[in-house]
Formats: sequence, C-alpha cells, structure tokens
Amino acid sequence: MARSIKTNTDSKVANKTASEICTSCGRPSRRQFCGASLKGKTKIQWTGRTWNPVVGCSKCSKGCEHCYAMWQAFRCEAMGISQYQGLTVIQGGTPKWTGVVRLVEHKLEEPIHWRKPQMIFVNSMSDLFHEHLSDADIIRVAEVMHRANWHVFQVLTKRSERMRDLLNSKLQFCARDPHIWWGVSVENRKSGLPRIENLRSADVAVRFLSIEPLLECLGALDLSGIHWVIVGGESGHGARPFDLQWARSIIGQCREQHVPCFVKQIGRRPVDGSIPIAHSDPKGGDPQEWPEDLRLREFPESTELAG
Repeated sequence: MARSIKTNTDSKVANKTASEICTSCGRPSRRQFCGASLKGKTKIQWTGRTWNPVVGCSKCSKGCEHCYAMWQAFRCEAMGISQYQGLTVIQGGTPKWTGVVRLVEHKLEEPIHWRKPQMIFVNSMSDLFHEHLSDADIIRVAEVMHRANWHVFQVLTKRSERMRDLLNSKLQFCARDPHIWWGVSVENRKSGLPRIENLRSADVAVRFLSIEPLLECLGALDLSGIHWVIVGGESGHGARPFDLQWARSIIGQCREQHVPCFVKQIGRRPVDGSIPIAHSDPKGGDPQEWPEDLRLREFPESTELAG
C-alpha cells in the first residue's frame, strides 16, 4: 500500500509549478547551492529537511563520481563554517574529499528540539556508516533517532555491509523502530545489487532504495522486503545520461511487486532510447516536463507518522 503524493492521474497535483514542488527549501531559487540548506532546509523532494550530525566522506563507487555533498562541503568551508574545515582539498582544480569524517556535537540533539513531526534525511553531507566513524558515534546518532519517535528518519548509505552488521548487533535497540527507515544507494548492478541483498539481510522495520543516480538498466529486481523505491537521473556538471526506459522498467517492477515508487527527477541529460529529451529545469525535476507515465511520487503508508 502507498500514499500517492503525485501521480499521472492526479491532474491538480500534476499541474503544480516547479517552485511549488520545491517548497521544502522555502525558496524558489534553483541555484545548485542554497544557503537554506545550512539550516536543514532542503530541495530534495522526497524528504522534509536534512540533519547532519556527521560531516565528511570519501568516494567508494561510481555513484560518487559527481558528489554534490563534496562541492557543498567545500563551499561551507570557504564560508568559514567550523565543522567543514579540512573535509576537502583542491586537486586538479576541483574539490576532493580528504577522508576526514567527524561527529558534530552541537548538531547531535537537534531533532529532539524540533517538536513538529517532520520527515528527516540523515547525513546528506556524509555517510553514517563510513569506515572512519566509530561504532560509538554511530550509536549516539541512532540513540537520538530512537528517542525522537515523532519524526520519520531516512538513513541512506553506500556502506551497506557495515550497516547490516551493526543493525543486527549494536543497533538492534532501534532497528525495528517503524519511524526509522534504512536505505541503500543503487546506481548500477555491480555496486547496487549487493547493497540490496545486504539491506534485506538487516532485521529492520522499513527498508528503502535510492536508485539515483541511475547509470544503467538494472534488469530484473527482487524487491521482496523493500518498502519504498526512489529513482532519478544525475544532475549537475558532468552528469551522465539517464534513459527513461530504465526508469520505466523500475516503475513496472514496483507495480508488479506492490512497492511504492517515487520518481525524483530525470536528470540533466535524459534520453528516451537514443533520443535526447528537452527540458528547462537544470535537474530535470519538473514533472510537467516529463512523459505522463513517469509522473509518479508515492510514499509508504507509514509516512502518516510524520504528519
């Protein structure tokens, strides 16, 4: 079962403007970097706000190649924001992660003070299960999520083995909390499919997939035990092509296996087969510019927990 936020059959919602769709940021700006994100506001359509108790990361697979968080961390450091100091270094004229990962103490208990229920994306500027973050620090973040049970927390990782192992051991106290959703990134078959298996092996209440940036056709997917799927193309400088047929395949499999599906964006370089798709939104995030069969934005029913 799913609660549909935007579908091709909902004409009133389908006619919303791009600025209306992105109001989670609180601004109509389409700039790549918006200062509102420093306050936890976000233009990520599938969440309500971000929470970054951990910052810093390093690349680990093809999906990391054009990491938006790396550029944003570089900008934050240039703005003098203390927790971002030393996270990036300029190499070849572009920022690169240094591999420094740190817990941000003054951010840790923020959700406890947000009394209005919200949907919260955890660590948009890091990976909670990064190898340079201690188990003890991960547990501290999880304890806050466990306590703040009036929110819905969305935790997304590319380090799926470590997440699975901790959820089945030291994080068992929160793994089955229905208000904490555990997800993995899936950009291709080589890296993404093993992550799905690791996620399925974790004893948790809610599992989701972020199939973004989708870089190739994933073929047949086993979505058993998966409660939500997000799909999208890559945006930003150097974005790789996104074939709408890949998205259609995923939508069809979600339909067949009764899994809610959220199409986030068609990216900067969408194609339909070999035909480029013209659009004005730089991220391909305006559903009005998509084929009708892709205008699908669903959430699991438990979204009701976040109001």
